[in-house]
Amino acid sequence: MLRRSTRLRREYLYRKSLEGKERSLYEKKRKIKQALAEGKPIPTELRNEEAALRQEIDLEDEITAEFKSTIDDEYALAGQQDPKILITTSRDPSSRLVQFVKELKIVFPNAQRINRGGQVISEIVESCRASDFTDILMVHEHRGEPDGLIVCHLPFGPTAYFGLLNVVTRHDIKDKSVLGTMSEAYPHLILNNFGTKLGQRTANILKHLFPVPKSDSKRIITFANESDYISFRHHVYEKPGGVKSIDLKEVGPRFELRLYQIKLGTVDQVEAQNEWVMRPYMNTTRKRTKL
Repeated sequence: MLRRSTRLRREYLYRKSLEGKERSLYEKKRKIKQALAEGKPIPTELRNEEAALRQEIDLEDEITAEFKSTIDDEYALAGQQDPKILITTSRDPSSRLVQFVKELKIVFPNAQRINRGGQVISEIVESCRASDFTDILMVHEHRGEPDGLIVCHLPFGPTAYFGLLNVVTRHDIKDKSVLGTMSEAYPHLILNNFGTKLGQRTANILKHLFPVPKSDSKRIITFANESDYISFRHHVYEKPGGVKSIDLKEVGPRFELRLYQIKLGTVDQVEAQNEWVMRPYMNTTRKRTKL
Protein backbone atom coordinates (compact mmCIF):
# COMPACT_ATOMS: atom_id res chain seq x y z
CA MET A 1 0.00 0.00 0.00
CA LEU A 2 2.83 2.40 0.87
CA ARG A 3 4.64 1.74 -2.44
CA ARG A 4 1.41 2.19 -4.38
CA SER A 5 0.74 5.50 -2.63
CA THR A 6 4.30 6.66 -3.35
CA ARG A 7 3.95 5.71 -7.02
CA LEU A 8 0.62 7.51 -7.42
CA ARG A 9 2.03 10.60 -5.73
CA ARG A 10 5.06 10.51 -8.07
CA GLU A 11 2.78 10.27 -11.10
CA TYR A 12 0.72 13.19 -9.82
CA LEU A 13 3.84 15.35 -9.37
CA TYR A 14 5.01 14.42 -12.87
CA ARG A 15 1.69 15.52 -14.37
CA LYS A 16 1.98 18.75 -12.45
CA SER A 17 5.51 19.34 -13.76
CA LEU A 18 4.11 19.22 -17.31
CA GLU A 19 1.40 21.74 -16.51
CA GLY A 20 3.55 24.79 -17.36
CA LYS A 21 4.35 23.48 -20.84
CA GLU A 22 0.71 22.56 -21.49
CA ARG A 23 -0.48 25.99 -20.36
CA SER A 24 2.04 27.69 -22.68
CA LEU A 25 0.86 25.56 -25.62
CA TYR A 26 -2.77 26.30 -24.77
CA GLU A 27 -2.09 30.07 -24.77
CA LYS A 28 -0.38 29.87 -28.18
CA LYS A 29 -3.33 28.03 -29.71
CA ARG A 30 -5.76 30.46 -28.07
CA LYS A 31 -3.95 33.45 -29.65
CA ILE A 32 -4.04 31.81 -33.09
CA LYS A 33 -7.77 31.00 -32.81
CA GLN A 34 -8.48 34.55 -31.66
CA ALA A 35 -6.51 36.05 -34.56
CA LEU A 36 -8.34 33.85 -37.10
CA ALA A 37 -11.73 34.66 -35.58
CA GLU A 38 -11.07 38.42 -35.69
CA GLY A 39 -9.44 38.34 -39.15
CA LYS A 40 -6.15 39.70 -37.84
CA PRO A 41 -2.59 38.63 -38.75
CA ILE A 42 -1.01 35.79 -36.78
CA PRO A 43 1.25 37.21 -34.02
CA THR A 44 4.84 37.50 -35.21
CA GLU A 45 6.29 35.28 -32.49
CA LEU A 46 3.96 32.41 -33.53
CA ARG A 47 4.41 32.43 -37.32
CA ASN A 48 7.11 29.74 -37.29
CA GLU A 49 4.81 27.42 -35.29
CA GLU A 50 1.58 28.35 -37.05
CA ALA A 51 1.32 25.26 -39.27
CA ALA A 52 1.88 22.76 -36.45
CA LEU A 53 -0.44 24.61 -34.08
CA ARG A 54 -3.24 24.91 -36.64
CA GLN A 55 -2.98 21.17 -37.29
CA GLU A 56 -3.45 20.51 -33.56
CA ILE A 57 -6.38 22.95 -33.43
CA ASP A 58 -8.12 21.09 -36.29
CA LEU A 59 -7.91 17.82 -34.33
CA GLU A 60 -9.45 19.23 -31.14
CA ASP A 61 -13.04 18.88 -30.01
CA GLU A 62 -14.97 20.74 -27.29
CA ILE A 63 -13.45 18.63 -24.49
CA THR A 64 -9.80 18.49 -25.59
CA ALA A 65 -9.75 22.19 -26.49
CA GLU A 66 -10.09 23.20 -22.82
CA PHE A 67 -7.01 23.46 -20.65
CA LYS A 68 -7.16 21.12 -17.66
CA SER A 69 -4.83 21.61 -14.70
CA THR A 70 -3.86 19.28 -11.85
CA ILE A 71 -6.30 21.28 -9.75
CA ASP A 72 -9.06 19.76 -11.92
CA ASP A 73 -7.67 16.31 -11.04
CA GLU A 74 -7.99 17.02 -7.32
CA TYR A 75 -11.79 17.07 -7.46
CA ALA A 76 -12.32 15.00 -10.61
CA LEU A 77 -14.81 12.67 -8.87
CA ALA A 78 -16.74 15.42 -7.09
CA GLY A 79 -20.45 14.97 -7.69
CA GLN A 80 -20.00 11.34 -8.75
CA GLN A 81 -19.50 10.11 -5.19
CA ASP A 82 -20.36 11.64 -1.84
CA PRO A 83 -17.54 13.00 0.32
CA LYS A 84 -16.38 10.75 3.14
CA ILE A 85 -14.79 12.81 5.92
CA LEU A 86 -12.72 11.91 8.95
CA ILE A 87 -12.75 14.42 11.82
CA THR A 88 -10.14 14.35 14.56
CA THR A 89 -8.39 16.72 16.98
CA SER A 90 -5.01 17.57 18.39
CA ARG A 91 -3.77 15.28 21.16
CA ASP A 92 -5.37 15.43 24.64
CA PRO A 93 -8.37 17.55 23.58
CA SER A 94 -10.29 19.55 26.18
CA SER A 95 -13.97 18.85 26.86
CA ARG A 96 -14.93 21.99 24.92
CA LEU A 97 -12.98 20.86 21.85
CA VAL A 98 -14.55 17.38 22.04
CA GLN A 99 -18.01 18.97 22.21
CA PHE A 100 -17.25 21.21 19.20
CA VAL A 101 -15.98 18.26 17.13
CA LYS A 102 -19.12 16.25 17.96
CA GLU A 103 -21.20 19.09 16.53
CA LEU A 104 -18.99 19.30 13.42
CA LYS A 105 -19.61 15.60 12.82
CA ILE A 106 -23.29 16.35 12.30
CA VAL A 107 -22.61 19.52 10.30
CA PHE A 108 -20.72 17.54 7.64
CA PRO A 109 -22.73 14.64 6.16
CA ASN A 110 -20.99 11.24 5.99
CA ALA A 111 -18.42 12.34 8.58
CA GLN A 112 -16.80 10.04 11.12
CA ARG A 113 -15.04 11.15 14.29
CA ILE A 114 -12.09 9.37 15.88
CA ASN A 115 -10.07 10.00 19.01
CA ARG A 116 -6.54 11.07 18.07
CA GLY A 117 -4.85 9.07 20.84
CA GLY A 118 -1.19 8.46 20.11
CA GLN A 119 -1.53 8.33 16.31
CA VAL A 120 0.82 10.43 14.23
CA ILE A 121 -0.48 12.37 11.23
CA SER A 122 1.15 10.14 8.61
CA GLU A 123 -0.59 7.07 10.08
CA ILE A 124 -3.96 8.81 9.98
CA VAL A 125 -3.48 9.90 6.36
CA GLU A 126 -2.46 6.41 5.20
CA SER A 127 -5.39 4.81 7.03
CA CYS A 128 -7.80 7.25 5.42
CA ARG A 129 -6.40 6.60 1.95
CA ALA A 130 -6.80 2.86 2.47
CA SER A 131 -10.42 3.36 3.62
CA ASP A 132 -11.34 5.67 0.70
CA PHE A 133 -11.88 8.81 2.75
CA THR A 134 -11.98 11.94 0.62
CA ASP A 135 -11.06 14.51 3.29
CA ILE A 136 -9.56 14.89 6.76
CA LEU A 137 -10.58 17.68 9.14
CA MET A 138 -8.24 18.34 12.06
CA VAL A 139 -9.29 20.80 14.77
CA HIS A 140 -6.73 22.39 17.08
CA GLU A 141 -7.09 24.44 20.25
CA HIS A 142 -5.21 26.86 22.50
CA ARG A 143 -5.94 26.82 26.22
CA GLY A 144 -9.23 25.03 25.72
CA GLU A 145 -10.49 27.27 22.90
CA PRO A 146 -10.70 25.91 19.31
CA ASP A 147 -8.34 28.05 17.23
CA GLY A 148 -7.40 26.12 14.09
CA LEU A 149 -8.92 23.98 11.35
CA ILE A 150 -7.01 21.96 8.74
CA VAL A 151 -8.87 20.71 5.66
CA CYS A 152 -6.86 18.02 3.86
CA HIS A 153 -8.21 16.58 0.60
CA LEU A 154 -7.20 13.04 -0.29
CA PRO A 155 -5.41 11.35 -1.91
CA PHE A 156 -2.96 14.10 -2.97
CA GLY A 157 -4.22 17.41 -1.60
CA PRO A 158 -4.71 20.33 -1.46
CA THR A 159 -4.50 21.16 2.25
CA ALA A 160 -5.98 24.41 3.55
CA TYR A 161 -5.08 25.87 6.94
CA PHE A 162 -7.62 28.12 8.65
CA GLY A 163 -7.61 30.06 11.89
CA LEU A 164 -10.76 29.54 13.98
CA LEU A 165 -12.27 32.53 15.75
CA ASN A 166 -15.37 33.35 17.80
CA VAL A 167 -16.47 29.73 18.14
CA VAL A 168 -19.97 29.43 19.60
CA THR A 169 -21.25 25.88 20.07
CA ARG A 170 -24.92 24.98 20.14
CA HIS A 171 -24.87 24.84 23.93
CA ASP A 172 -23.24 28.29 24.13
CA ILE A 173 -25.93 30.08 22.16
CA LYS A 174 -27.64 32.32 24.72
CA ASP A 175 -31.04 32.48 23.04
CA LYS A 176 -32.09 28.82 23.25
CA SER A 177 -35.37 29.61 21.49
CA VAL A 178 -33.58 29.96 18.13
CA LEU A 179 -32.17 26.45 18.33
CA GLY A 180 -33.96 23.88 16.23
CA THR A 181 -33.29 20.20 15.79
CA MET A 182 -29.98 19.28 14.17
CA SER A 183 -31.05 17.96 10.78
CA GLU A 184 -28.80 15.43 9.07
CA ALA A 185 -30.20 16.07 5.57
CA TYR A 186 -27.71 17.10 2.91
CA PRO A 187 -27.58 20.92 3.12
CA HIS A 188 -27.89 23.62 0.49
CA LEU A 189 -24.78 25.82 0.37
CA ILE A 190 -24.57 29.61 0.22
CA LEU A 191 -21.10 30.89 -0.72
CA ASN A 192 -21.05 34.67 -0.61
CA ASN A 193 -18.36 37.12 -1.76
CA PHE A 194 -15.69 34.70 -3.05
CA GLY A 195 -15.05 36.65 -6.23
CA THR A 196 -11.25 36.63 -6.57
CA LYS A 197 -9.13 33.76 -7.86
CA LEU A 198 -8.04 32.93 -4.29
CA GLY A 199 -11.65 33.22 -3.13
CA GLN A 200 -12.84 30.79 -5.79
CA ARG A 201 -10.08 28.35 -4.82
CA THR A 202 -11.11 28.59 -1.15
CA ALA A 203 -14.79 28.19 -1.99
CA ASN A 204 -13.92 25.13 -4.10
CA ILE A 205 -12.16 23.49 -1.14
CA LEU A 206 -15.06 24.21 1.23
CA LYS A 207 -17.97 23.28 -1.04
CA HIS A 208 -16.56 19.85 -1.89
CA LEU A 209 -16.86 18.86 1.78
CA PHE A 210 -20.61 18.58 1.18
CA PRO A 211 -22.56 16.18 -1.07
CA VAL A 212 -25.16 17.29 -3.59
CA PRO A 213 -28.42 18.01 -1.69
CA LYS A 214 -31.95 17.04 -2.62
CA SER A 215 -34.20 19.85 -3.81
CA ASP A 216 -36.56 19.50 -0.84
CA SER A 217 -33.81 19.79 1.82
CA LYS A 218 -34.61 22.44 4.42
CA ARG A 219 -31.09 22.79 5.74
CA ILE A 220 -28.75 25.67 4.80
CA ILE A 221 -25.01 26.09 5.35
CA THR A 222 -23.60 29.59 4.76
CA PHE A 223 -19.99 30.64 4.17
CA ALA A 224 -19.92 34.45 3.92
CA ASN A 225 -16.63 36.23 3.28
CA GLU A 226 -16.15 39.73 4.67
CA SER A 227 -12.68 41.35 4.78
CA ASP A 228 -11.01 37.91 4.52
CA TYR A 229 -12.97 36.53 7.49
CA ILE A 230 -15.33 33.71 6.50
CA SER A 231 -18.43 33.50 8.70
CA PHE A 232 -19.99 30.04 9.07
CA ARG A 233 -23.71 29.83 9.88
CA HIS A 234 -26.02 26.83 10.03
CA HIS A 235 -29.82 27.17 9.66
CA VAL A 236 -32.95 25.18 8.97
CA TYR A 237 -36.11 26.70 7.56
CA GLU A 238 -39.81 25.93 7.59
CA LYS A 239 -42.69 27.14 5.46
CA PRO A 240 -45.79 27.58 7.63
CA GLY A 241 -48.94 26.44 5.85
CA GLY A 242 -50.52 29.11 3.68
CA VAL A 243 -47.77 31.65 4.39
CA LYS A 244 -45.41 32.90 1.67
CA SER A 245 -42.61 33.81 4.08
CA ILE A 246 -40.29 31.23 5.67
CA ASP A 247 -39.36 30.66 9.29
CA LEU A 248 -35.53 30.56 9.58
CA LYS A 249 -33.94 29.01 12.67
CA GLU A 250 -30.28 28.90 13.56
CA VAL A 251 -29.17 25.50 14.83
CA GLY A 252 -25.45 26.20 15.38
CA PRO A 253 -22.59 26.00 15.75
CA ARG A 254 -21.25 29.32 14.48
CA PHE A 255 -17.69 30.49 13.96
CA GLU A 256 -15.34 32.49 11.74
CA LEU A 257 -12.52 31.14 9.56
CA ARG A 258 -9.44 32.94 8.30
CA LEU A 259 -7.33 31.31 5.60
CA TYR A 260 -3.58 31.55 6.10
CA GLN A 261 -2.10 28.79 3.90
CA ILE A 262 -2.87 26.41 1.01
CA LYS A 263 -0.46 23.55 0.26
CA LEU A 264 -0.36 21.44 -2.89
CA GLY A 265 -0.12 18.21 -0.94
CA THR A 266 -1.48 16.39 2.08
CA VAL A 267 -1.05 17.48 5.69
CA ASP A 268 1.72 14.94 6.34
CA GLN A 269 3.94 16.14 3.49
CA VAL A 270 6.31 18.73 4.90
CA GLU A 271 8.01 19.18 1.52
CA ALA A 272 4.75 19.97 -0.33
CA GLN A 273 4.75 23.17 -2.37
CA ASN A 274 2.86 26.19 -1.04
CA GLU A 275 0.15 27.44 -3.37
CA TRP A 276 -0.59 30.49 -1.21
CA VAL A 277 0.66 31.74 2.16
CA MET A 278 -0.41 34.78 4.13
CA ARG A 279 2.51 37.16 4.53
CA PRO A 280 2.91 39.93 7.12
CA TYR A 281 2.69 42.72 4.51
CA MET A 282 -0.74 41.45 3.46
CA ASN A 283 -2.20 43.00 6.61
CA THR A 284 -1.90 46.45 5.02
CA THR A 285 -5.01 47.67 3.26
CA ARG A 286 -3.29 48.55 -0.01
CA LYS A 287 -1.23 45.41 -0.58
CA ARG A 288 -3.32 42.65 1.00
CA THR A 289 -4.34 39.74 -1.20
CA LYS A 290 -8.07 39.37 -0.62
CA LEU A 291 -10.42 36.47 -0.93
